[in-house]
Amino acid sequence: MKRVLLLATTTGYQVRSFGEAARAAGATLLLATDRCDQLDDPWADRAIAVRFLDDSQAIEAAVADCVAQKPDAVLAVGDQPTVLAAHLNAALGLPGNPPAAAVRSRNKLQARQAFSHAGLLTPEFQAFSLQEDPAALAADAEYPVVLKPLALSGSRGVIRVNTPAEFIDAFLRLRALMTAADIRLERDAAHGALLIEAFIPGVEFAVEGLLSRGEFQPLTIFDKPDALDGPFFEETIYLTPSQQPPAVQQLIVDAVGAAARALGLHHGPIHAECRVNDRGVYVLEVAARPIGGLCAKSLRFDRPGGQPEPASLEDVLLRHALGEDVRGFTREQRASGVMMIPIPGRGIFRDVHGVDAARAVGGVDDVRITAKPDSLLVPLPEGRSYLGFIFAHGETPREAEAALRAAHAQLRLVIDRDVPVI
Repeated sequence: MKRVLLLATTTGYQVRSFGEAARAAGATLLLATDRCDQLDDPWADRAIAVRFLDDSQAIEAAVADCVAQKPDAVLAVGDQPTVLAAHLNAALGLPGNPPAAAVRSRNKLQARQAFSHAGLLTPEFQAFSLQEDPAALAADAEYPVVLKPLALSGSRGVIRVNTPAEFIDAFLRLRALMTAADIRLERDAAHGALLIEAFIPGVEFAVEGLLSRGEFQPLTIFDKPDALDGPFFEETIYLTPSQQPPAVQQLIVDAVGAAARALGLHHGPIHAECRVNDRGVYVLEVAARPIGGLCAKSLRFDRPGGQPEPASLEDVLLRHALGEDVRGFTREQRASGVMMIPIPGRGIFRDVHGVDAARAVGGVDDVRITAKPDSLLVPLPEGRSYLGFIFAHGETPREAEAALRAAHAQLRLVIDRDVPVI
């Protein structure tokens, strides 16, 4: 029985899905997570305790612990584990991404530099220390521009500004954000700077795919029907298959493949974001991991040979990691979509009414509320999570979208005002 080592944070949503995929493939799933190493198996999952910090001591210790388990394949979910996964694959002699490429994929400045060097469409960009004088930077900027932390994901900290006054406010807001406890714990030097780049007008897409020893295999293109023009960039709905003309879809696939090569990525799942306008395709990022959160539940694949049971994305990724040829897996014929339920405002989450009514909407597959009662909800740009997810199918993407919006309209959130303690 083959053994797959999955690197994931303790808050990762996809661990259970990978466990189901491993059982279906007749494999054993091993876990390495950022759990506390001073407690004896607090999650009852027998996970190896590792740190995902990008420093040599943490990597050496984690590699030593994980290699001792002798896995046949290594997978990572979430941004933080991707660098360690690259080091593990190198240590085990398994196909994977070079560690330097994994680092580049996590750093927005290094990625922009790689894309520009490869001749890809790239906006004007510069990086500055967070200790710079924002007023001086604001005076020199050509608006509109977007401010981005170098190593945060999920649009966290990304702000569009149109005037010098907005620039100064956003800069100071990001400077404060980067002092958050969870960010400081990463001890990443990249968190001391931010990227300032020209705003790219256009329509945004997400691409899910696989690299097989350098060859890019697209799995799907997601349309994003809601405009993402700022000032913040909270994503809501993903729909697939894309309704763009085949020629545009091919341009997107070609650009993402070229961007992955520019970063030096070689083998494993990738999740990419891009914008398309009349100039062409701008690749925003290529992450060396699958789509995050529970969004993968919106994807189902027909198995080769006409097998009746559809495969999950995790099933496809696990089989690919084990060396199987997965080119015969194709996305199902019906349209599907997911809504990442937005957080309307900062406050203490108490309850949500109307979940059963939302699930009863035609075309809706499920509604999952992932926020915990009595937890603090924080919207973007400071926040890093969603309230939950809605999943739907339809004969067309428009039908799936209508089901998602109708289900969301059924939800009534109970959120108390956050009262700061003095």
